[in-house]
Amino acid sequence: MSNEIYEIPQSHRGHLPVKLLYVTKSKYDKDWHSTNHTHHFTELLYITKGKGTFIFSNEEVPVKEHDLIFINPNVEHTEKSSADHPLEYIALGIQGLAFLAPDNPGQVTFYNYKQEKDVYLFYLLQLFEEVECQKEDYELMIQNILEILLLKMLRKKHIRLKKTTPQKISKDIAFIKNYIRQHFRENINLDTLAEASHINKYYLAHSFKKLVGVSPIEYLIQTRIRESKILLETTNYPISNISNITGFSSQSFFAQSFKRETNLSPSQYRKGIKSNKSKKINQPEYE
Repeated sequence: MSNEIYEIPQSHRGHLPVKLLYVTKSKYDKDWHSTNHTHHFTELLYITKGKGTFIFSNEEVPVKEHDLIFINPNVEHTEKSSADHPLEYIALGIQGLAFLAPDNPGQVTFYNYKQEKDVYLFYLLQLFEEVECQKEDYELMIQNILEILLLKMLRKKHIRLKKTTPQKISKDIAFIKNYIRQHFRENINLDTLAEASHINKYYLAHSFKKLVGVSPIEYLIQTRIRESKILLETTNYPISNISNITGFSSQSFFAQSFKRETNLSPSQYRKGIKSNKSKKINQPEYE
């Protein structure tokens, strides 16, 4: 008879200082409008199907099946799906940490886990199932599953964790950004934002520009411009309608703001998009 016994040493390391805020499954469809956004926590995005691009800090990075993206707090980002290969992904919102990769010290880190997909998908789906069903002690289960998942990822890719403590002002700015993204079609000014956030408008304007780099109103205009680009690319709406839909007070102000942001008029932008699509259709596709 053979009997092997492994003694387990006492670990001096405690639990990871993390908390799962949400887990969600997303799938691209026709009403998915990619809008830039930020979180005051870390987000983990695992691509389960399809292709697309991940956009952040004026960079656009191609993403595909089994890519894992770590997005540290307060990084403005969005995702764009390929029309031919619709994106599907699982996202986790995680409070209490940021990711530090030795080969990539930036705020967004990309890895591909195709070789280990069965392991990581198992834990991600277990998290989703626990949150969805909410059986007895599910809070304890999701905390343990999350820690196992993170430790396995860290072990494989040699990523380090940095403990984070959300600052109140970061949460306030994140609230303002989210408010603008949800209400940009409405008549918004600095007084509106100050009232919604319960912050002095002069302090709000100063803090927002310091953290984001632009004033709240400029951020509002940029949000409207981004939405108008999507409508110019994907619809045949008249430009006057797009101006109204995206919250601009007049078509002339829309055209002026659009040209300042893109160096093109809205009609020139639309023609350029149609021309590029036509060229792609007529070009042979190579794998």
